[in-house]
Amino acid sequence: MRVKLSVRKSFTVIVLAVFVTGGLVSFSAPKKGKEVGVQLYSVRDDMKTDPKGTIAKLGAMGYKLAEAAGYSNGKFYGMEPAAFKAVCDASGMNFFSSHCGQNVPDKAGWDACMKWWDTCIAAHKAAGVKYIVQPSMDKVGYESLAGNKRYCDYFNAVGAKCNAAGIRFGYHNHTQEFKTVEGEIIYDHMLKNTDPAKVMFEMDLYWITEGGKNPVDYFTKYPGRFELWHVKDYRELGGSDAKMNFKPIFDNAKKAGMKHYIVEVEEFNGKPMDGMKQSLDLLQNAEYVKK
Repeated sequence: MRVKLSVRKSFTVIVLAVFVTGGLVSFSAPKKGKEVGVQLYSVRDDMKTDPKGTIAKLGAMGYKLAEAAGYSNGKFYGMEPAAFKAVCDASGMNFFSSHCGQNVPDKAGWDACMKWWDTCIAAHKAAGVKYIVQPSMDKVGYESLAGNKRYCDYFNAVGAKCNAAGIRFGYHNHTQEFKTVEGEIIYDHMLKNTDPAKVMFEMDLYWITEGGKNPVDYFTKYPGRFELWHVKDYRELGGSDAKMNFKPIFDNAKKAGMKHYIVEVEEFNGKPMDGMKQSLDLLQNAEYVKK
């Protein structure tokens, strides 16, 4: 929706209201200073062809935090850590978080895996990153509680390495974590068997909902564990096919321990950059988003 504004005597107040999936969301003049993050996987095709230009466009829109999904062999999207950090800085975005990881190793492969993590952590530290997030597990983590416990022990070890470098380590969910195995929900098993001092959780608000669970229930049961959020919907935020009602979730941000929230869009109704701007505008204008 496009609204043409006119300014009269230097004071204009505009209030719009739209209904978004079961809740009334009020919009007013954009609040300044909100640190809305962006997961660069959202614009993965553009990042392949023009990473610098894509980051510049996102920064110009008003995104303030960048979360990468392009780490490999000590580089980010083919750039050295300092160079990629400089690209983000020039756009006005803080490169603060990154998705990467390795599947849980067996005993024979443990030392090689830890060496991979040493290189990875050093690169992220050089780029000034504050969070490293593993975005998934292989089947070992989903098929038995014993296999999942292997992952929990592994994540605790990686978290200890990250802590030593001044970086927080965490895990990002999809839907598989909310199935029941041997009488226990996998996500609950992970929360119980990881050390809060070493492992935080980046909750994907859409995928937990698609998995049949309520984010607020987890905030209540495991307060303080969910430092990062992926704010996601079926497609871009606020679209005609939106499913999510974010207000009750953001109303419980303090209970969750949320420190930063990040837009991720996996599919778009139209052009990706238009969808990214629409998603940003929704959060910047939503009264329930406080910071």
